[in-house]
Amino acid sequence: MKLWQKNTDSNKIVETFTVGRDKDFDLMLAPYDVLGNIAHAKMLGTIGLLTNNEVNDLVKELQHIYKNIAAGTFSIEENVEDIHSQIEFLLTQKLGDTGKKIHAARSRNDQVLVDIKLFLRQQIEDLVKTIKSFFILLQQKSEVYKNHLLPGYTHLQLAMPSSFGLWFGAYAESLVDDVEILKAAYHVVNKNPLGSGAGYGSSFPIDRTLTTKLLGFASLNYNVVYAQMGRGKAERITAQALANVADTLAKMSMDICLYLNQHFAFISFPDELTTGSSIMPHKKNPDVFELIRSYCNRIKALPNEIIMMTTNLPSGYHRDLQLLKQHLFPAFHTLQDCINMATLMFTNITVNENILADKKYTYLFSVEEVNKLVLQGIPFRDAYKIVGERIAQNNFTVEPTVNHTHEGSIGNLQNTSIAVMMNQLIAAFNFEEAADALKLLTG
Repeated sequence: MKLWQKNTDSNKIVETFTVGRDKDFDLMLAPYDVLGNIAHAKMLGTIGLLTNNEVNDLVKELQHIYKNIAAGTFSIEENVEDIHSQIEFLLTQKLGDTGKKIHAARSRNDQVLVDIKLFLRQQIEDLVKTIKSFFILLQQKSEVYKNHLLPGYTHLQLAMPSSFGLWFGAYAESLVDDVEILKAAYHVVNKNPLGSGAGYGSSFPIDRTLTTKLLGFASLNYNVVYAQMGRGKAERITAQALANVADTLAKMSMDICLYLNQHFAFISFPDELTTGSSIMPHKKNPDVFELIRSYCNRIKALPNEIIMMTTNLPSGYHRDLQLLKQHLFPAFHTLQDCINMATLMFTNITVNENILADKKYTYLFSVEEVNKLVLQGIPFRDAYKIVGERIAQNNFTVEPTVNHTHEGSIGNLQNTSIAVMMNQLIAAFNFEEAADALKLLTG
């Protein structure tokens, strides 16, 4: 069954090619399509296109379908084209002509738009909550290991002393900025496109403000042409937000792969969390972090994939946009998996103590020695030369200790201030507003 079908059947080969894997991803949109239908039905009732009894019948049946979706008993039948057709078919099968009325003042174009917006909105919320849990773990590890020094590097050469407190805390604060970009994506996604029709509005006196409120959107995509143009753009902006999180995880994973290397030997994990070799019995490979690195690098390419798929498209709807789902939707699950695996690994990490007691790290403290001379009144450039001569003459010795007290340094991590930033940022999403609205729709 196709909503657009008249009296001519499509060539089966054409149909198979154009539908592709869309049904698989439509099942992910199923609950959101129901929610959009409920809001649309209620709105049609307020403008006289449905009677109160018709609205009540439609809403009751849609709520029943919603429960079936939640229970995992819903499917798109073989001869049905997509999720929109399946739900309209079920409504018509149960309610007759009343079911046929649900599509008035609407197109599949704005129907799939609202489904995608609702889906992305929920996925961003779920991702932010997962990030928050990982953020808390990173901050906890930062405090536990704040006195464990490790080498800092520039150009992959020994540079200055760092600490695991700084290292864990750095990735925690990186996630704050990542969530900031997710919040921007959420703001773009959290606008209602329903009522834009095929992209040019409707001659019916629909109430788009009402459906915005019913679906818990913060505002409208007001211009109906832009509402359609926004498809592809919302996905790209969301993909860029995912890519930022992925970049943080990929860099962190590369650090771990180095730190676990025997030449570094900064950290270790239980045997059961690493993998071995088929011929080398000593191996403990960081496969989890290697895969996180690769998965996340793939996600980092996602914004470019989407922008290339939408390059040179004029305004209006184009079937090219259908393919965006199969690129973007799985990325949420992949990123969630990566964060969950990183959480498992970091929960069981062991950090080695007294790393910098090894003489090979002596030169890490050259800047500390320069600064000590400066504090004695020696000009910095002269102090730099003095320490440089000691190093050149091979008579440079130090105590491997540091005394950094300024904000954000080894001795003053500012984890509390970073946590405040994250908490304020997440509170500003106001996830509860959307959740409360949708609860009213589902009964």
